[in-house]
Amino acid sequence: MLSWGWLTTIPDASAEGKTAAAVPGGDLSGLSLEQLVNVQVTSVSKREESLSRASAAITVVSQDDIQRSGARTIAEALRLAPGLSVARVDSHTWAISARGFNDSFANKLLVLMDGRSVYTPLFSGVYWDVQDTMLEDIDRIEVIRGPGATLWGANAVNGVINIITKSAKDTTGGLAVAGGGNEELGFGALRYGGKLGENAYYRVYSKYDSRDSSALPNGDLADDRWQMARTGFRIDWEANANANLTFQGDLYGGWLDQTYRFPTLTAPDYFEVASKPIDVSGGNFLTRWTQDLSADSDMTLQIYYDRTRRDSRGLLMEERDTVDVDWQHHWRLNDWNYWTWGLGYRASFDHLEGNFVTSFDDERRTSQLASLFAQDEIQLVPDRLNLVLGSKFEHNDYTGFEIQPGARLSWTPDDHQTFWVSVARAVRTPSRAEDGIRLNDRVSAGAPPTVGSVFGNLDYKSEELTAYEAGYRVQLWEKVSVDLATFYNVYEDLRTTEFRGAALDPSLPGSPIVGRLDIDNGASGETFGGELALTWHARDWWRWRGSYSLLEAQLHPKSSSNDSDAEDDERKSPHHQVALQTSLDLPGNIHWDVAGRYVDQLRELGVDAYFAMDMRLSWRPRPNLELSIVGQNLFDDRHLEFVPTIIPIQRTETQRSIYGKVSFSF
Repeated sequence: MLSWGWLTTIPDASAEGKTAAAVPGGDLSGLSLEQLVNVQVTSVSKREESLSRASAAITVVSQDDIQRSGARTIAEALRLAPGLSVARVDSHTWAISARGFNDSFANKLLVLMDGRSVYTPLFSGVYWDVQDTMLEDIDRIEVIRGPGATLWGANAVNGVINIITKSAKDTTGGLAVAGGGNEELGFGALRYGGKLGENAYYRVYSKYDSRDSSALPNGDLADDRWQMARTGFRIDWEANANANLTFQGDLYGGWLDQTYRFPTLTAPDYFEVASKPIDVSGGNFLTRWTQDLSADSDMTLQIYYDRTRRDSRGLLMEERDTVDVDWQHHWRLNDWNYWTWGLGYRASFDHLEGNFVTSFDDERRTSQLASLFAQDEIQLVPDRLNLVLGSKFEHNDYTGFEIQPGARLSWTPDDHQTFWVSVARAVRTPSRAEDGIRLNDRVSAGAPPTVGSVFGNLDYKSEELTAYEAGYRVQLWEKVSVDLATFYNVYEDLRTTEFRGAALDPSLPGSPIVGRLDIDNGASGETFGGELALTWHARDWWRWRGSYSLLEAQLHPKSSSNDSDAEDDERKSPHHQVALQTSLDLPGNIHWDVAGRYVDQLRELGVDAYFAMDMRLSWRPRPNLELSIVGQNLFDDRHLEFVPTIIPIQRTETQRSIYGKVSFSF
């Protein structure tokens, strides 16, 4: 996909020694459309290449896009990427996926922050409520729709989101941000950066956020407000002309209010409604060494440690420590042949404490993953026809050895258009929960009562995808560009829950009857559709961007399956999505942005189609000061976007939000 906005690393004369991205509301409107479509991306091939020639459905959400959208979280910023389903479940919980299968526990999307994977092996998904950084420090977010497993491995099935922060060299000086409103009760951030030596730079930051509760369907406030504090640092050292070293880390902690409907074995109701805060905390440390070995060869070694703790009182306490080592090598054999290959190892150590609702067959486990990938880029016709062949080879503790090959072909007949096609295989390996969970999700009255229990399956296999894609990018003329991506996905061994019978269970108090459901690979299916994006620079000071996404899903239970819900995921992602945004740079350093989006109904969840409009107005009275006001969901006082499906939390609605913000650089 074409970049949604403006490149953020062009020097700005108004702030000596800084980039435009480091200046609040940096004016980047002077870039031509041709410059924008040639932004360099790294997520498709694990090396820099022009976005306009990348043989994948990729969108770049720039720093300027994020700031001008008024987004307060990374999850909100992802609404800017076509083809993603982004829905707010409650005040702090999100459901995000690409090309179907959306859920708050969506498990087919790989998310990285500066090369650090942030998905949890607990359910192969992402806790979006703790994925954060100072948004002003994000350089860009690269969003690939479609499989990226050939390079990134298991769970990069329907897409890859790569969040890339700025080098410390690009964030020297200070930046203070503060604001608040009716939903964003209060937020603030402070960052300072400078030089440590001739070729070394640093930055440190701290931030705090507090958000109010969302609304219940009757208009009452839900008890799901939250607060979070975070601090971090980054050091970049240019050791010499051929080597660079990065150190970075983050710490966070906070609480997230939540109201649950717990099943219990206590008569007469056999359930309890209780509000309990979720305590979350964690930290990470990453180091990366990049070395040019010769004019045609370079290598990167990255090591990180990540610790998370999440205490969902009454449901589950999870502590997890992860160590990851990744090495890769780029090697240009000649003018037409470019190799990339690498090795990786990851170990995740968990400690899980459950209760009646959620428990595991073993409370402590170490999960290991070893990988090798290789990719060859071949220029069949120099600067015109390019073929990419590669595969990822992985070994995991659940299914053993997995192979994920892929092939991509791109044709660039001239400098203004690119055609591309691809075919790839990707797998989603079993999660910790699918392997060993027991979830008692309901209790029915009786003598004795009946408990509905879902059990993990030690023989659960990987879900498989074979994806076929095709796309076309064209700059029609100087002011207009179009990007089209289409796909046809074939899935095998999708997850189902199979009824295995009912019997008395003496392991539970009172020996109730347990209706047993086992997790299994009882379904297959297809999804198909496409995404269309348009960028139009009507004037140097006036820009339009629009997109349309189409998704069709057809799921089929196997003849051996008795899961009556096997087809439900067909209707948990919108069939149609439309977005339109206009940005104006007005006299007097005033910027006005208006964005509207239409999201189709989710029939399975009882969510109606809705149209939402956001607006942002900002003013820069001085180059280092910006004042802005943001309105979100302005068309209605509240609307429903998604409904919880696995964990019994409240059904809540997203409210209209208005907040003010001040940004000051020094």
